[in-house]
Amino acid sequence: MNRFQNSIALAKASWQVLRDDKQLALLPLLSLVASLLIAVSFLIPAAIIAHDGSGTYSAKPVDWILAAIGYLVLTYVVVFFNAALVYAADRHLHGERITLGEAIHAASSRAGVLVPWVVVSATVSIVLRAIEERAGIVGRIVGAFAGMAWSVVTFLVLPILVVEGIGPIDAVKRSGELFRRTWGENLIANAGIGLATLIVGFVGAVPLFLLIAVGGPVAIVGIAALVVWVVAVGLVSATLTGILQTALYRFATGETLPGFDAALLRGSFRQRGTRGTGTWIG
Repeated sequence: MNRFQNSIALAKASWQVLRDDKQLALLPLLSLVASLLIAVSFLIPAAIIAHDGSGTYSAKPVDWILAAIGYLVLTYVVVFFNAALVYAADRHLHGERITLGEAIHAASSRAGVLVPWVVVSATVSIVLRAIEERAGIVGRIVGAFAGMAWSVVTFLVLPILVVEGIGPIDAVKRSGELFRRTWGENLIANAGIGLATLIVGFVGAVPLFLLIAVGGPVAIVGIAALVVWVVAVGLVSATLTGILQTALYRFATGETLPGFDAALLRGSFRQRGTRGTGTWIG
């Protein structure tokens, strides 16, 4: 089985887990709703403060402070619900069904390690964004590659934080250790989910674009349906990614999980320098 086929198969296995426990998709939905509410709660006062009374807006120091705090809060919300998803997916993979409340409670119990990770993650993101914006084309290239490397090396940080409960720095080191031991060149698992999301999203959007092209009341229905469709596909994709992330972490730490063929999981961790040799790290 080549990398492309392996990636698709992993996406299908993650989809089967979601079909068995559809409530998992509610956690990304809660994350989305909470993020929107928090964004509005910060944007409105920031806009009021920036308004100078003459119809123009000028950012003040307080606005920057609100922006920084809002960014950290939003990042924490996303990380928090992703942590709840990882915990729920992990329990499901071990044959245990839990409620959303239990998953959220588990994430709350890990606040001591999630908050520092949010600070580290947000800081890295801000630094990379600054490099991209202030160093021209070279900065954008460097920032893009650095961001990609950071995402790959820290891919298993969240499951490590949730399951092992260690600090963020140790979690990054642990994730990097697993990366060096078993990943090598790249992680292809998400490619299957990404490709499936792209195809499904496009196929479902085509008829909706046709409705929008009709115009009038039909176009309004088409726009509303398109928004719902895009959100739904995004939520499913986020859920599948969390499931797969959890399964890959458990495999990387030596576990065999029901519903995930060990050969498929091994296919997600290609050792550096083994291209064409057929050698797998287990």
